[in-house]
Amino acid sequence: MPKAQETVLEIDLKALKQNFEHLKSKLNKSTKFLAVVKAFGYGSDAVEIANYLQKLGADYFAVAYANEGVELRKAGITSPILVLHPIPANFKTIIEYCLEPNLYNAKVLKEFIASATQEKLNDYPVHIKFNTGLNRLGFGENDLNFIVSELKQTNAITVTSLFSHLAASEDLNEKEFTKNQIESFKAIAKTFINALGYKPMLHICNTSGILNYPEAHFDMVRSGIGMYGFGNSDKENKHLVPIASLKTIISQIHTIEKGESVGYNRAFVSDGSYKTATLPIGHADGIGRQYGNGKGFVIINETRAPIMGNVCMDMIMVNITNIDCKEGDEVIIFNSGLTAEHLAQSANTISYELITGISQRVKRIFLQ
Repeated sequence: MPKAQETVLEIDLKALKQNFEHLKSKLNKSTKFLAVVKAFGYGSDAVEIANYLQKLGADYFAVAYANEGVELRKAGITSPILVLHPIPANFKTIIEYCLEPNLYNAKVLKEFIASATQEKLNDYPVHIKFNTGLNRLGFGENDLNFIVSELKQTNAITVTSLFSHLAASEDLNEKEFTKNQIESFKAIAKTFINALGYKPMLHICNTSGILNYPEAHFDMVRSGIGMYGFGNSDKENKHLVPIASLKTIISQIHTIEKGESVGYNRAFVSDGSYKTATLPIGHADGIGRQYGNGKGFVIINETRAPIMGNVCMDMIMVNITNIDCKEGDEVIIFNSGLTAEHLAQSANTISYELITGISQRVKRIFLQ
């Protein structure tokens, strides 16, 4: 693999395929697989990821907002696309691009029915979400009669799926809570189906749900972080490969003497003689200020180099005092060996935040 000559995010599509197939191997053949590609494909590239997964046989895609779904449609994605957090202002766009909205409260349900009716639609596919404990989006169990009543008064929409979202499926200390969520969802679904007169698909499992609660796979599962190489546990991480490697180079090397400082606000003041390397990546690229002042680190010639001083917008400085390196050498921010999870933990955050925060100005390279 060629060495980096600039700041790049390498995306390994073979690793994506391996992760997809590993997660699929946990399912019954009849269980559908929904690939979550929101947030620019978890910071990689939603279009490239979705096109590749569509070829591999993903049944459904999910995005957070309508504009993300529009981008996929324009790029040739023909599979169904669930919009997880639709906003009424975007309902016309959702319909224009054949996206499928999650209807999660009375206002959104009524307004989407009105939009679909105005467009003279019949049986437009929608998804109904129930809140079973995450307390983020979703109808409550006491809304069942209202939902069914609204649905029976219109032919404009049809319910393609009922779903909910697990709050702590990766935390086995919360197993009782998760099982209660699953049982609550099953009870809601049974009542809903009996009242509605037909059975939509049911889904509640996210990546950790797929791995830890096979009894709740139902008709479809949803995977985001797992496809990108993180299983939310050391045990499962052994079977998954992080698909992204963030690399850069050394732009300049300085020698810092006692009393001199590094970076803005003189956040690092030298107590001796140091060598520093300046790298062309900063908080505008996704390496937040929380990684500065020795918390975060990079890898240069297989050796950790702590970040010195404050992270700048476009650059970071690292300590290379004991590292044999030169200007132009490759620097690893994270890869499949020293993962984004490791770097995120150094700043008391999670891999999700780090990988989704990689700026789109960082060049993407796709390894087939």
